[in-house]
Amino acid sequence: MADLRHYIDVPRDVRNFLSYLSNIKGKSDTTINEYYYDLRTFFRFMKCHRLLESYDDFEKIDCSDIDTDFIKDISLDDLYEYLMYANSDRDNSANARARKVSSLKSFFNYMSSKAHLLDINITKELDSPKIPSKLPVFLSLDESLQLLENVDGEFKIRDYCIITLFLNCGMRLSELVGINISDIHGDSLTVTGKGNKQRTVYLNEACQRAIQSYMEVRPKDAVKDRRALFLSKQKTRISNNMVYRMIKKNIERAGLDSNIYSPHKLRHTAATLMYKYGNVDVRALQEILGHEHLSTTQIYTHIDEEQLRKAVDKNPLSKIKPE
Repeated sequence: MADLRHYIDVPRDVRNFLSYLSNIKGKSDTTINEYYYDLRTFFRFMKCHRLLESYDDFEKIDCSDIDTDFIKDISLDDLYEYLMYANSDRDNSANARARKVSSLKSFFNYMSSKAHLLDINITKELDSPKIPSKLPVFLSLDESLQLLENVDGEFKIRDYCIITLFLNCGMRLSELVGINISDIHGDSLTVTGKGNKQRTVYLNEACQRAIQSYMEVRPKDAVKDRRALFLSKQKTRISNNMVYRMIKKNIERAGLDSNIYSPHKLRHTAATLMYKYGNVDVRALQEILGHEHLSTTQIYTHIDEEQLRKAVDKNPLSKIKPE
């Protein structure tokens, strides 16, 4: 649960909103931090926009003195001015601005429908920036095998196990780091995803063998976090950053582009391979990946050129010859 005492430089209403997300909605600390940073940036902008502070000291502006009356006076035009500032002055991408819109919508919805401090929710009319669609990045089957074959280093067995789980189970980085030994139940694994929601991930033979091999070499003495499955050199739970750097290093070792591929791309690779070779139904894939909305899963079901060619070739009219 997030320690809200750290959020002292935002309005009291924002702190109450973050408390609501943590205690009532059960949002993760990572999600709450994202709301905190987004809303802090917005209210810093508003103080500058109202000529109460200077943009020169933007990162030092304290917004704890903003009260509910100040928030009631914010207009839809102010919100669009903020998005223009995020685009032009902070060089935020469409994705980043869309997240800021989502944060504003959640906060103003809370203020109007939950806290009942606002008569209207001005963000109902706030449009989100259009996010350009692009093909997702993933490793091919051959590249995935190439990566596994080139795992090396002082913690080779541990790292091989981590990469195997990423490529076979499609879990998130935070989910993998959070695995406890007690979460493993034979051929299944309980992972805790976004919003602290738990789901079951099934382990195929490769995953079971990799875990068994790792458990044989996993440190047993002077372990500081005995619950954690994956341990660092200091015998503490391995961190997100450590896994990220390890994967980058092994990607480079395999002769692949480490600027393109990351833990999230390995998650995407797993989803793509399951969909392409396993004939997995998109709703089953949604369950495996732990997506709340089916639309999120559908980006993983892109079809490659080979499948497009086969689809056209299988058209029953494909063999018809002109008279």
